[in-house]
This record gives sequence, C-alpha cells and structure tokens, in this order.
Amino acid sequence: MKCPSCLSDNTKVIDSRDVDDFRAIRRRRECLKCKNRFTTYERVELQNLLVIKKDGRRESYDRNKLENGILKACEKRPISKEQIDKMLSGIERKLQSTCDTEIKSKQIGELAIKALKKVDKVAYIRFASVYKSFDDLKSFEEELKGLKKRKLIKR
Repeated sequence: MKCPSCLSDNTKVIDSRDVDDFRAIRRRRECLKCKNRFTTYERVELQNLLVIKKDGRRESYDRNKLENGILKACEKRPISKEQIDKMLSGIERKLQSTCDTEIKSKQIGELAIKALKKVDKVAYIRFASVYKSFDDLKSFEEELKGLKKRKLIKR
C-alpha cells in the first residue's frame, strides 16, 4: 500500500478491525518514510456484476458511483458516514443475493431510494429528484403528496 503523502510503498499496519458487520476490514497504517498515518478499507468486491443502463449499455458495478450519489443526497444532513456505509453494504448484500451477473440500474436506484427513505426524508427527495428525473414541478409535487399520504413526512 502506497502512502498518500509521499507515495512510498514502505508502510506498516498499526491497527486492524472489522467494520460493517464483519463485511470489511479497516486498517490504520503508518508510512515508515514520512510517518504519515492513514486509513484503508478492505471489502469483498462484487464479482463480475454488470449494470444495465437505461440506454442498454452495460458497465461494471462501481460502489463509488453509488456512494457519490448517496453522499450528494445526504449533503448537509445529519447523516453519518457510518450510516451511509451501512446503506451501501445493505444494497450490495441485496445485489449479491440476487445471484444475477447483470442487474438494471433501475433496481440499484430503487434499493438506494428505499434505504434513504428509512434514514432521511430530505435525502430521499434529493436522490429521487435526480433518479426519477421529474419532468416538471407537478410530478415532484405528486411525489411529495404521496409521501404525506403515507405519513413519511410532516405536513
């Protein structure tokens, strides 16, 4: 592992611990050259999972893409990084359990929306506004009305 500060590959692990219900390992490292300390994470990679986009293109699943979308939705909200990591891991567990090697981007979006709805209604609306591509204000208002009917947000 290279040091992000000086790019030396002479580092040592200071501490290791399981995180995310034993689905990842957090390692605290120290560069032996510049003494910089940094953290790395090791997790199981979803093997050969292809995402089928709306236009039919296929691309490899990328956790970072999903994480970035969720992070944007959660910006300036009282949601911890740990909560976001749990959401991502939950989504990935569901993806793995399908046993499919190809999954539609719509399915991933639906899983993300469900996870966000449970955690924070504002983040859910932000994500939904991009994911569902509301055409106009009326369709956005209808989504909000639906949430109010299901008592997911206060009036």
